[in-house]
Amino acid sequence: MFKRGTMTLIASLALAAPVLAAPGDMNVAAFLGKADALKAKGALALFSGDIEVLKSEGKAAGEAYKARLTNERAAGRPSSCPPQGTGINSDELLGFLRSYPANVRPRVSMKQAMAEFFIKKYPCRR
Repeated sequence: MFKRGTMTLIASLALAAPVLAAPGDMNVAAFLGKADALKAKGALALFSGDIEVLKSEGKAAGEAYKARLTNERAAGRPSSCPPQGTGINSDELLGFLRSYPANVRPRVSMKQAMAEFFIKKYPCRR
């Protein structure tokens, strides 16, 4: 039988699970929600920890796609062909994320969205 303290700990960990997810695993709906909340804060957003959360999510998603693309190139079948040293414009990325229908956003991870962004923006010319 579990003691009350153990049950409370288990419940707390279950509720915290989304927070403990690996960077890049945040879904598009959560990412946009945080981005919109930061935008609403205006200049005060600079003092929010969510800026680092979003940067971490974007960086992890980008690195995951870069690793995937490296493997695809080695196999001779890259899914996109971005120019060397390509950066991402945050407004352009947010616009792309908003293109997902609202009911789909919770099911799309930032890793998946980042891959789809690069595939759409930098198709390979064959």
